[in-house]
Amino acid sequence: MHHQSSEMQNCIDACQTCHMTCLQMAATHCLEMGGAHVEPAHMRLMLDCAQICATAADFMARGSAHHAHICRECAEICRACAESCDRLDGMQDCADICRRCAESCEAMASEGA
Repeated sequence: MHHQSSEMQNCIDACQTCHMTCLQMAATHCLEMGGAHVEPAHMRLMLDCAQICATAADFMARGSAHHAHICRECAEICRACAESCDRLDGMQDCADICRRCAESCEAMASEGA
């Protein structure tokens, strides 16, 4: 069995947390708030963020040689999602989780570069 480093396991955990947070916030808070919270660009970004986080976690979990560039993309999308969340009420927790995931993914990306 392939064993991940603790840094990689922490990154997988951060990605999984970010995935769930973005999905839950989009499906509950954003839909309930309406207005700018359901603007197509914001909703797409939240769903993109959730999906790339799940994908990055999958790549790391299976020890893919391609995880570094997936993590680099994940970090970029997480930062964009955090910036979008910063502009809306009640989204600070989501923004913070996206930033933590971005930092962890950036570390994974530079490790694999």
